[in-house]
Amino acid sequence: MIANRPAFSPSWTSDLARLDAHTITPAEYDELPELTDEMLARARINKGGRPLSASPRKLISLRLPAEVIERWRATGPGWQTRMAERLAQPLEKA
Repeated sequence: MIANRPAFSPSWTSDLARLDAHTITPAEYDELPELTDEMLARARINKGGRPLSASPRKLISLRLPAEVIERWRATGPGWQTRMAERLAQPLEKA
């Protein structure tokens, strides 16, 4: 982590400091429309975020030998997904 560099680079070009310093006057409140029941009836709440999965995953704790984990990690990115797919396959009868 670089301490002197900001976490993000702003992509907007507006003067946010000027907007933050602005004080709303009573005359500006008069310009705002009155909320009606019709407006409120059209309102939608957008919670955002990721949609719920049809088959959500469950968190478990599983102890595996270190060499098993290292072998899976050595297969590269996505090793946990590949491990889950392999565990989802039916067991082979001996």
